[in-house]
Amino acid sequence: MLVQILEQVLNGLLVGAYYLLIALGLSLIFALGGLVNLAHGAFYALGAYIAVTLADRLGFGGVLVASPVLVALIGLVIERFLFRRFYRSDPTLGLLLTFGLAMVAEQTLRLVFGAAPLPFSIPPALKGQVLVGDFIYSRYRLLMLAIAATAVAALWWLLQRTSFGRVVRAGVQNPEMTAALGISLEPYMAAVVAISVGLAALAGVLLAPITGVHPAMGADILTASFVVVVIGGLGSFWGVVCAALIVGVVRGLTVYFYPAAAEASMYLLMVLVLFLRPRGLFGERILRFE
Repeated sequence: MLVQILEQVLNGLLVGAYYLLIALGLSLIFALGGLVNLAHGAFYALGAYIAVTLADRLGFGGVLVASPVLVALIGLVIERFLFRRFYRSDPTLGLLLTFGLAMVAEQTLRLVFGAAPLPFSIPPALKGQVLVGDFIYSRYRLLMLAIAATAVAALWWLLQRTSFGRVVRAGVQNPEMTAALGISLEPYMAAVVAISVGLAALAGVLLAPITGVHPAMGADILTASFVVVVIGGLGSFWGVVCAALIVGVVRGLTVYFYPAAAEASMYLLMVLVLFLRPRGLFGERILRFE
């Protein structure tokens, strides 16, 4: 029984890892630009579709790099011509824009690729299991955990140890003072959007062999990612990290002990956290990346 519980905990951490890749981007865009991006799931789906399209030419390792980069470039274009008009404006306008963009993206994927799911297999070199005593776990899933952890660590380093990160954190904490110092946040916001949608695309590539690739996959994961952001506290880096891992582990254990409640477990957790801490786990740092 202990081995099975450990396996479910690892599965939960894996779920939390890909929630985290998407939720961090949502939190970053909201914290710096004040925009709730309902189209974020569309970038996740787009990353998976690009990976399926280019996999035969580039291989899995190639699409793992190329897909997030291409989606980041698309994000730059969208940020320049659409998102930039709605930063710090009425939040309702941003919600309407990103909701419409999500619908357009999903229907475009249906028109181009069809409504049926597309197959995307785990590369042969990554198939198989890792055995440690009685414990057996998928080699590919362990790789996913390692890649997600590396991506999150790289983002933390970028935000905490570079001049780019210092400006971003200053813009989050006090955008008026940043502007008074003559620092334009527009290029930094563009970079934040590119990084955020690139992380979402990376999650799409990693999850494609497990969940399949279909037009509605972005909408399916977006709700869970918002739950993670709300539990962690809007704008909080470590709040989102902790929330994603907690949500993943709770869901993994619920799958083992009471499978019928697996989907509901994260919503019940959100209700409990908000009841005890209305601003989320790290709500007191809603304007900081600390």
